Amino acid sequence: MPTDASIYEIYDTRFRNLIVPSVDLEELYSDCRWAEGPVWFADAGCLIWSDIPNERMLRWVAGGNVSIFRAPSNFANGNTRDRQGRLISCEHGGRRVTRTEIDGSITVLADSYKGKRLNSPNDVIVRSDGTIWFTDPTYGILSNYEGYKAEPEQPTRNVYRLDPATGELDVMADDFRQPNGLAFSPDETKLYVADSAASHDVSAPRHIRVFDVVDGKKLANARVFCNIDTGIPDGFRADIDGNIWTSAGDGIHCFAADGVLIGKIKIPQTVANLTFGGPKRNQLFVAATRSLYRVFTTASGAQMP
Repeated sequence: MPTDASIYEIYDTRFRNLIVPSVDLEELYSDCRWAEGPVWFADAGCLIWSDIPNERMLRWVAGGNVSIFRAPSNFANGNTRDRQGRLISCEHGGRRVTRTEIDGSITVLADSYKGKRLNSPNDVIVRSDGTIWFTDPTYGILSNYEGYKAEPEQPTRNVYRLDPATGELDVMADDFRQPNGLAFSPDETKLYVADSAASHDVSAPRHIRVFDVVDGKKLANARVFCNIDTGIPDGFRADIDGNIWTSAGDGIHCFAADGVLIGKIKIPQTVANLTFGGPKRNQLFVAATRSLYRVFTTASGAQMP
């Protein structure tokens, strides 16, 4: 049985070393329809995230001010930064992955594969070699709520690797029902990918799979890393010790690198995504349904920059 301490459920003593039991959950903003895709900008001291149905992206600045970053956002969902610090976004509306240049202009990085439109890019990460990895489920074309309803042109729901230097786009995995969040292990030898198909089919997977990354260009040895016992896995992040902090129906579930559920942070709304931020990367920013939350931890996020 878990040991309850405020918002925390501790299943394993390893989780005690990752949290501050006296710290509570802070609600930073509460006027979204479906909050998603938080990304931390350390050099600007701000967090940017998506409010998909409202077709906007918001900016939270340390100190508490929230403003519109971009509207309309083309139903942007997941966001990250490349190694040059530029914003990379998955857009449901354009069924594409884009890069926001330093001057504010937008470059389309990928919108098709083998001559057919992508489904609706969902979440995205960047490897240290500059390649961009993203998932392409059909959530953004299922209805007009988070994009534009359409029939999928791709026969499968893929995980892609994009080399922005050459424009080469390759399928890394094609056997997911609905691939969603993804993250590399701190040393980039493993790739974790969520399958969230149970959102529309209760008999479908609600797990995170892990792959070995071979030469930075291939995936091998697919296996289930963990199953989510409440809700579905959506977005997630790794900390510098290889723990996986994932969204779920009742909050954030923390899995050690060996796949053991070691603890939970209870959130009053369904969590869609999260990221580490702050000057020490020890603040966990949580996009959960209508709200953006923050909780301080003793863990530090592994993502860069």
